[in-house]
Amino acid sequence: MADQPKWWDQLKNLTLEDNADVDYDGQLMSSYRGKVLGHNVPEFGYKLALSHKFTCHPTAWSYPPLSQVPSLVGLSVRYLMYYKQLREKNKKPCMDFFNQNSLHQVYGVPLGGIGGGTINRGWKGDFCKWQLKPGIYTFNNPLADQFIVTVRRNNKTVYQQVLSVQSPPSNTLKTWNWRFCGEQAYYCGLYPRAWTVYHLRGQNIVLTCRQISPVFPHDYKDTSLPTAVFVWHIQNNNSEAVEVSITMSMENGTGCPNLRKSGSGFWHENFTCGVAKGVTMHNNSYPDMPYTMNVTASQREGVNVTQCNSFNPTGDGNEVWGPLLQNGTLYSKAEKSRPTDRGEVTACAVSASCHVTANSSNEQVEFCLAWDMPEIYFGDHQRQYKRRYTRYFGSSGDAGPPIADYALSNYHEWEQKIEQWQQPILSNSRLPAWYKSALFNELYYVTDGGTVWLEVGDEDGKTPNGHDVSSNGNSHSNGTVTHKNAVTSHISEDDIHKLDFFKEYGKFAYLEGQEYKMYNTYDVHFYASIALAHLWPKLELSVQYDIAASILHANPTRRKYLMDGDWAPAKTANVVPHDIGCPDDEPWMEVNTYFVHDTADWRDLNPKFVLQAFRDFYLTKDRAFLQTVWPICKIVMRQSLKHDKDGDGLIENSGGADQTFDGWCVTGPSAYCGGLWIAALRCMIAAAVELDLVDEAEKYSDLLKQATESYQKHLWNGKYFNYDCSSNQRHSTSVMADQCAGQWILFSSGIDDVLPDEQVKSALTTVFKLNVKSYDNGTRGAVNGMRPNGRVDESSVQSNEVWTGVTYALAATMIHKGMIQEAFQTASGIYRTCWQRYGMSYQTPEAFKRSNTFRSLAYMRPLSIWGMQHALECQDSKNE
Repeated sequence: MADQPKWWDQLKNLTLEDNADVDYDGQLMSSYRGKVLGHNVPEFGYKLALSHKFTCHPTAWSYPPLSQVPSLVGLSVRYLMYYKQLREKNKKPCMDFFNQNSLHQVYGVPLGGIGGGTINRGWKGDFCKWQLKPGIYTFNNPLADQFIVTVRRNNKTVYQQVLSVQSPPSNTLKTWNWRFCGEQAYYCGLYPRAWTVYHLRGQNIVLTCRQISPVFPHDYKDTSLPTAVFVWHIQNNNSEAVEVSITMSMENGTGCPNLRKSGSGFWHENFTCGVAKGVTMHNNSYPDMPYTMNVTASQREGVNVTQCNSFNPTGDGNEVWGPLLQNGTLYSKAEKSRPTDRGEVTACAVSASCHVTANSSNEQVEFCLAWDMPEIYFGDHQRQYKRRYTRYFGSSGDAGPPIADYALSNYHEWEQKIEQWQQPILSNSRLPAWYKSALFNELYYVTDGGTVWLEVGDEDGKTPNGHDVSSNGNSHSNGTVTHKNAVTSHISEDDIHKLDFFKEYGKFAYLEGQEYKMYNTYDVHFYASIALAHLWPKLELSVQYDIAASILHANPTRRKYLMDGDWAPAKTANVVPHDIGCPDDEPWMEVNTYFVHDTADWRDLNPKFVLQAFRDFYLTKDRAFLQTVWPICKIVMRQSLKHDKDGDGLIENSGGADQTFDGWCVTGPSAYCGGLWIAALRCMIAAAVELDLVDEAEKYSDLLKQATESYQKHLWNGKYFNYDCSSNQRHSTSVMADQCAGQWILFSSGIDDVLPDEQVKSALTTVFKLNVKSYDNGTRGAVNGMRPNGRVDESSVQSNEVWTGVTYALAATMIHKGMIQEAFQTASGIYRTCWQRYGMSYQTPEAFKRSNTFRSLAYMRPLSIWGMQHALECQDSKNE
């Protein structure tokens, strides 16, 4: 960032209360009694003492108010029938309202790169959430998954402790010394790294564990690796030397009780690969998806690495504890363990020991956890997929040791890239501390969102969506279909599937939420996509190409939709799908798993494709991409124009669930969909100009002029744009927090000439005054709907919610219009509420209410916070 942009002056006026640091940061760390802050722990991040206890315990939203029950009766009955049908097939719905995830205030920075599965290591040090099988989570905490420290003086062990605050069952691992004092340790999470500092009472030793995952921008190799490194820095403040051993132990598996009971044939083997020495654990819990987990330490001069390749994690644990206590090392009876019997549980441990001189802080030992599930299936097992990292490490199932060696040899370079990326923002003294933490920590979802990143090869002539692309047609290496002219008026689904782009960058998909299990849900991706476009633009273009192909796809199979009970095609041609499938079915083959409404009737999806397509071109300058999607943009705009029933150029809503606020129905011209539509028309003009299509530019210019006049005529009331034009007096004049969503994307694309500046600023000012400041004293972000009299719109189940991602996007829009102070005050309420007050670290929900209820933990939309950073950078460029 520039040193002194003019807009920074507004940040001087942010009070300590607005910065949200005073209220909660001190409380989260108040119980820490350690005397040191550890080794190179950053100033900013999500920090809390391991002894911290949250006093607020929000609950999942369950029952609507009585006034809203009548409108939900039909939907509820149809959902029950749908649920019963799926359970009879031994399947679960993509949204399982009978088994919602409860809030566990324990999660930390997840381990692993993009698309290879994730393991969450909580802020208390527990390995507590697993997503190895694509899109499927298990919430288990295997007791044996620990780090142990051993301190020896004069060849005698003087201290040995499990670095866990847990109090385990009396008969399990009972020889281990548990219950580390949480007041002597604290955690700092700053994605993709985390630090835990342990002050060893009575030993005058401080341990700092630094956790590193290979996630950094504009990288499409290392960022795909399923691995994480743990660097243990040892500070000896004694006047005599000590020998310190750090031991990493881990159960083979996720700790899932059902898999524990049914599992068999697990076995372990010692290995040495380059600098990596450890144990490979072979696991076949998931049918047709065997995997390994590899626990390793870095062997080098001065560090002694030893292994125990098998012990019983349900026993007393003396196979590990005894040798460490006696010698500070481990041993294995054999290089390979025997295969386990049915229901038998097994684990391994790896230890690294080093000599630490008196008054020294220069020693460290390094561990790596790498997992290798190279080939995956989804629910229906229709075809096999290879993960992205197999391009570099193969798919034979033995990649764990080489990945661990690579990680231990290259993590220094990873950290340099992470610091080069983060430091300009962290060192900016004008940005609030909460923002620096939120901006990077919300990126957890890019890896932990059930994410898959898949290879696309031509060995079998099929792409992941099963379409044959092996025969005719050539394509440019830059990723566009070869056409005689620069711009074609026609493109087919197969043309898109043949793009070399997919072979180079693969296919990318992430879930709408860890509870709403639909891949690449497009109305929500609209908000989250700015993070991908800003940091991994090739992954964003991969999503866009996929959606472009799905637009042309048709599935005439008729099915009953839940919201209205109507029968309609599963996928109508020439409209944007809601999603590309769910983990329990077959993504890319079974699009539109969302059974609420036929997307042919949706009003926001088509304009959102056009808006994102042009914004992505603007950010990437990839003209080949724009040429390829241009005919698709024309198709969806033509389709959307059918929703202009009165011929005034402006689309109208149907009164049903036809946009992302699917529980807050809209009728006639509306602030949200109408605003998206006129913004999309402006993007069509910009795209046509870029592609030298003069006639097309003129056509869309005429339509934009007509639509904008209608938009202002029907909706502008002098202060803001009315919610809709319905006769419903309970919400038609409501102030919608997201009424400028279309303008946000225009501003992100360098366009600011559709609506008058004074109208946009007036609308944003009204939203700030009512939806933000008048809702719980401005401490919780922006409530979706507010009546002009300052009362919350209670007309629907969504109008009275705060949507976290919408609030971040609103703040980004404010920044684009120079409302810096209002933007940061608005967005701070999300971090303050979710992370600091509710303890929802690394699981930001879709929505919450001031009644301390929430909906859909761990959701895609809050990635929109990167829209704020993009807006700040746009402001900087204006001042240069």
